[in-house]
Amino acid sequence: MLIEGFEKAPVVAGEELLALPGFWAAYLLWLSQTEDYDPDLSYFDIDGADADAAYEALSDVDRWPAFRIPFAGGHTAIVLGVNIPDDPGMEYVITHPAWGRHGRLATLGGHQAGPGLSWRELHHIARTPDRDAPGEHNEHVRLLLLLPALGDQDIPEDAAKFVNEALAHVGITPTRGLSEALLTEHPLWEAAQWVPLAPSPLSGSRQPFRGILQCDDPMSPRCGIHLAQGITREQSDRLAHALGTWPAT
Repeated sequence: MLIEGFEKAPVVAGEELLALPGFWAAYLLWLSQTEDYDPDLSYFDIDGADADAAYEALSDVDRWPAFRIPFAGGHTAIVLGVNIPDDPGMEYVITHPAWGRHGRLATLGGHQAGPGLSWRELHHIARTPDRDAPGEHNEHVRLLLLLPALGDQDIPEDAAKFVNEALAHVGITPTRGLSEALLTEHPLWEAAQWVPLAPSPLSGSRQPFRGILQCDDPMSPRCGIHLAQGITREQSDRLAHALGTWPAT
């Protein structure tokens, strides 16, 4: 399985790992950390041995799992386990077969960068699967896979409901503390503001492509730049529709 920038890595489709009993504990446990509480396996209704087995599979240096989340317009969000020995991490990107390079959302690990998605984008992607493309199509699973890339100051009141529904779908008893931790208390970055891309002082009078949001956190790969570099205005318009952020307001 080839992903631009990782052509020589042992990347494999990772969706089969979702069936492991301890997958969600291994994938989300660290994200449940808050200023007041350390991550607790009891949140996930799972045995520690199952969580350890899932973590080993997720971090296999010989098989880097890629979780494909296809959405509208031929786009795919990919969550890639970058299992470099002694320096593991996760990459969150968006790809399209017509693009020359992927759009970077966020990086988790020793060189973290984020946030990578607003709630509006994450929720829209989760609910608009392209069922003709390979990958994960269940909206609850898609939402949970993308949650680690989230960072948004304007989380709507009903967001916890959607997270709780997703947790229940994968067999985790939802609690208020867990859903709040997953939504609003990211261990690696602060919640950010998301606004339409504004003209850059370096670009003269050239107007930015409309419709796609930018992040105000300088740690984010989406701070002040287009989500996917080198794409045309028409490709950007299609991406904005697919992200649920067109038209800009």
